Amino acid sequence: MTLLQSSCRVAFAALLHDLGKFHERTGQPVSGNLDALTTLYNYSHAAHTADQWDVIEQLAPDVLRGDVSPFSGRASAAADITDSMANAAAAHHKPDTLLQWIIATADRAASGFERNKFDEYNKDPDAEKELTPTHKNRFQARMVTLFEQIKLNNQPPKNKFEHVYPLQALNPQAVFPAARSVAEPDSDQAAKAEYASLWQQFLQALATIPKSHRKNWPLWLDHFDSAWLTFTQAIPSATNRGVVPDVSLYDHSKAVAALATALWRWHEATSNTGADALAKLKDPERPDWNEPKLLLVQGDFFGIQQFIFAEGAQTQKHAHKLLRGRSFQVALLAEMAALRLLNALQLPSTSQIINAAGKFLIVAPNTPDAQKAIEICRQQFNQWCLEHTYGEISVGLAATPASCNDLISKQFKTLTQRLFTELDIAKHRRFNLCGDTVSVRETRFSHGPCGYHGRYPADRAAEGEMPASCALSRDQIAIGEALTRKARLLVLNTADCFKKPLDLDYFGYRLVFVDEADISGHYSKLAEQGELVRTWDFDQPEANGHCFHGYARRFVNSHVPMFDGSDQFLSEKYGRWEEEADFDRKYPIKTLHHIACENRRLKENGKWTGEIALVTLKGDIDNLGTLFQSGLEEPTFARWASLSRQVNAFFALWLPWFCAHGENERFRNTYTVFAGGDDFFLIGPWESTLELASAMRREFARYVARDDISFSLGAVMTQPKVPARHLATAAEAGLAAAKQHPGKNAVNLWGSTVGWCEWHELMGNRRNALERLIDEANGLSTGFIYNLLRLADQAERDRPENNNHRRPEDALWRSRLAYRCARLPKQQQSIGPALAAECGAALKQHRGAYRLPVSVLLYRQRQ
Repeated sequence: MTLLQSSCRVAFAALLHDLGKFHERTGQPVSGNLDALTTLYNYSHAAHTADQWDVIEQLAPDVLRGDVSPFSGRASAAADITDSMANAAAAHHKPDTLLQWIIATADRAASGFERNKFDEYNKDPDAEKELTPTHKNRFQARMVTLFEQIKLNNQPPKNKFEHVYPLQALNPQAVFPAARSVAEPDSDQAAKAEYASLWQQFLQALATIPKSHRKNWPLWLDHFDSAWLTFTQAIPSATNRGVVPDVSLYDHSKAVAALATALWRWHEATSNTGADALAKLKDPERPDWNEPKLLLVQGDFFGIQQFIFAEGAQTQKHAHKLLRGRSFQVALLAEMAALRLLNALQLPSTSQIINAAGKFLIVAPNTPDAQKAIEICRQQFNQWCLEHTYGEISVGLAATPASCNDLISKQFKTLTQRLFTELDIAKHRRFNLCGDTVSVRETRFSHGPCGYHGRYPADRAAEGEMPASCALSRDQIAIGEALTRKARLLVLNTADCFKKPLDLDYFGYRLVFVDEADISGHYSKLAEQGELVRTWDFDQPEANGHCFHGYARRFVNSHVPMFDGSDQFLSEKYGRWEEEADFDRKYPIKTLHHIACENRRLKENGKWTGEIALVTLKGDIDNLGTLFQSGLEEPTFARWASLSRQVNAFFALWLPWFCAHGENERFRNTYTVFAGGDDFFLIGPWESTLELASAMRREFARYVARDDISFSLGAVMTQPKVPARHLATAAEAGLAAAKQHPGKNAVNLWGSTVGWCEWHELMGNRRNALERLIDEANGLSTGFIYNLLRLADQAERDRPENNNHRRPEDALWRSRLAYRCARLPKQQQSIGPALAAECGAALKQHRGAYRLPVSVLLYRQRQ
């Protein structure tokens, strides 16, 4: 524990090395002599770091008294006081001691600086005040987006630096860039005012972290990391000497913290802490930058989809809770695996650079102890997954040694290729079945199979209406219920003092969901004793304001459709489905049966019309591997981590919020089964979910500030009783078909694959035009609409490029359309010419894809 506490302190000092950049840009003065401090630390922002350290430490664990190793505190000899945490943080541009040089080295490595480039960057303390040709000064400049700088197909981007992020705390709206003319202030006064407001919010937020947690460094630092993310995610880290301000203060400082902790641990473990080690760090030629001091540890969960959509259950009872519970459970397993590995390595949460969609990246020291800890964790993960999921899911671990030189921009691409390769090898060595893992396991079904899973053995007999069950399924149901009424998750070493923890231990940890009101001050002793390992907030973030509420946040998709006052509660809209649905009035979560009815409409005759159906969406970003491996011209460790975080934020932060609250809550009946990393799986009412797909694609283009970075989508429409596994298989097949479209960037539905531009035209302008004509006619017969579907098939076969498959009668689609429009009933004949013109133009342009808007209007009429 002592080594973990010390590692937390090193991480904290490194995390706040550029604290002064935040404070300096507020325009507020330092409490001391700025000139003297600037002379001491070489930069004015470093002077602000030293000055504001006193403010932060009032809200942090004690950094002056007692054991503050490896730094010096008040009890240290006067000669050692230069190695205080404040000095280690502030002296990164003018380092002298080993600890100061370790943080300075991490700072340079995270930025990918070559030696001569950094020397130029660092030589002139006044350079920070200079204007650059492209960007404004350090007060007015706002962070530009990395997405605009990505090159595709080896072609440079067309429009760089046109968008910047508004200077706001993290929330679902703040992650979108805006035009520079809108988001960048025109005066230093206005710019400083924005920083001052954000700084004040930051200090107020730090005060909400429970005081009792300050006695537990790993727990408190995890909270602080989330606060630091919330208030610095849009602050540009660098704004001087022509440096492009495209990395946030958070992503840069987080990378520095991870690297500094690993470097310090390597020096400690190898006893490289004397004068020789310091001399190598100081040497301008960097003689030890080729030393592989770092170990980049990747983790990935395999078999997620098969696990979430398991089939074979004896009952559909709790099906919706199981679906949500399994998805959240996978996210928890990924979090628990990363936490177990961090604790085995005795590293803080700041050493985990990437955490998205079951994948994580941890920066560790490259030492024999670290390698041993990783191997022990690998065996623990294998044992847990075999014991509880029978190999259905697994955790892959890949450890790749790296040096500081590997992080230099010219060599970083090679490193990322090695990382991808190592993780792919781990994927194909699941459970080490070619080693000493027992490949055949004896299993007893003394209570029969689990009624909720079908293949796992039950460990509890059937009771009343509850079938026999296994602990994994019971936890999934409990999680599915907790997501609607709990706001926090406690991670504990033991849960003996709690009434209802989850049944299983998760890689050695016990988990308890608690209400927001229950957590304040109730668990201070557990925190002080180290029994409370983590407290995570997963509640729905606010649209405005910010995401931090005193506890570490995990962006696990959390939107579950619920009945509320805006619903006609259990009305006739749900019809016979109410009787068949597994509905809990105490916790009124909408079942898939309820959701399938949400797009029905009440007609004037008092009858409900519209198809009772679901649409499932499965999608992911096109060519993501290429974007990460070769998209950025000058990749660095911090840029790489930043790009990963920003990709994840769209799906894990914005999308669940948008489903719950976006566009007047139009999509609130959508289940976010999973959403994170670069992909998503959603289930919702058939028509509004198709509209959601259109909205997502438009918003994604706004998010990346360009249209040629895209995602593809498979959509499938089904009845609510179709098993979830079939939904997943069909949506996956649709996604695969969409990926076959030239250039990808496409959507597949009802057997048609179209690019997104054509989709928007079809489901927007074409559908609206046809709908207006139908309204003018007071409705068209179902037969007429079915005939349009047949004409679309004929027009598709009649394409000029389909010479080998064209039939003579297919060329008659134009005359057949004209005939049907001319033979409309007398009261509708006035719209015949307009209907023929609109449908004829649409069929000529879109051919078979015209089935898409026509089918929507057909399903709307279903009784």
